[in-house]
Amino acid sequence: MRETIKINDVCFDKEEFKAVEEVLKSGILTDKNGMGPKVLEFERSFASYIGVKYAIAVSSGTAALHAALMALDLKPKDEVILPSLTFPAAAEAVVLAGGTPVFADINENTYCIDVESIEDSITKNTKAIIPVHLYGLPADMDPIMELAESKDIVVIEDAAQAHGALYKGRKVGSIGDMGCFSFYATKNMTTGEGGMITTNNKEYAEILRAIRNHGESRTNWNTRLGHNYRMSEIQAALGIVQLKKLPDFLEKRRRNAKKLTEELNDVDKLILPKEPEGFTHAWNLYTVRVKGANATKRNKIVAKLKEKGINAAVYYETPTHLLPFYMNIHNNVKKDLSITEKVSHQIFSLPIHPKVSFEDIEYISKNLKKILGRM
Repeated sequence: MRETIKINDVCFDKEEFKAVEEVLKSGILTDKNGMGPKVLEFERSFASYIGVKYAIAVSSGTAALHAALMALDLKPKDEVILPSLTFPAAAEAVVLAGGTPVFADINENTYCIDVESIEDSITKNTKAIIPVHLYGLPADMDPIMELAESKDIVVIEDAAQAHGALYKGRKVGSIGDMGCFSFYATKNMTTGEGGMITTNNKEYAEILRAIRNHGESRTNWNTRLGHNYRMSEIQAALGIVQLKKLPDFLEKRRRNAKKLTEELNDVDKLILPKEPEGFTHAWNLYTVRVKGANATKRNKIVAKLKEKGINAAVYYETPTHLLPFYMNIHNNVKKDLSITEKVSHQIFSLPIHPKVSFEDIEYISKNLKKILGRM
């Protein structure tokens, strides 16, 4: 029986095992300030890779978003604009930080936040914008930054799925005021759990280091509200090794994405993912759309793929603004999110991670074509 092709898979070998073993032997598993030797090394390496002055390691991608928003000292009426077609962690972080999420629509070609919808969403209470680099494709950052700077609004990039993605030659996470990364097990590089905040702003970096360690500016001296968002030495050790391998991981993802596009290019019923000029996709997910489909039809296709051992998945079946909690926690003004809602009924993602072979790609495309042909 053919082994299931997972939607994502962890790529560890003896280097990661050795790195963890070294930490265990050292006896230094964590640091009371969140600044153990491995964490500091990982931060320096990651900052250098992204092309920023500072990188602050934290315990998860959600912690990164929450800490970044906490650094803004949001007030109850403060609003943060973000897309609804994403994992709800971004909206969750806004609420936890004391702000109000305001959902903007997406660009139908890229699935990232739409600049015109951002502009339509700005009010006197807008404090920040969170562009999400969805599936690994950068949002259109130049017009977002121009708009934000003209209105003194902070931009926090959600790069949880976009390690190594480029926007006009710049790494995502280096363009906004802050960038937030996740190292969850499904990401392009992983520490199991874990996250990172990148910035060129020294003041933000100092505030973020305090926030991740209970708001302490020095030991037992709490100067602001914080949290225990420290990264462990084991996570950092894994991160150091994974970061070195990231270029190879990205090349394999790109190779698989190109091969799958070649295999599916003649399928009229599908809209394949696009990579606009000047954008370099990190291919965390290869997301297709079924033309004219509703959610029921799309779900049948995904179910049939799974029957064939192809672990296709839907990201995200229910946009955040339609989840019960976010419909009820605040007076969410009804906005036109028609593109978000239409796209969410038609999309699904296919496996292209580094462990997927060309033989797997051919198997995926052959079965998908058969399923679509029968429907």
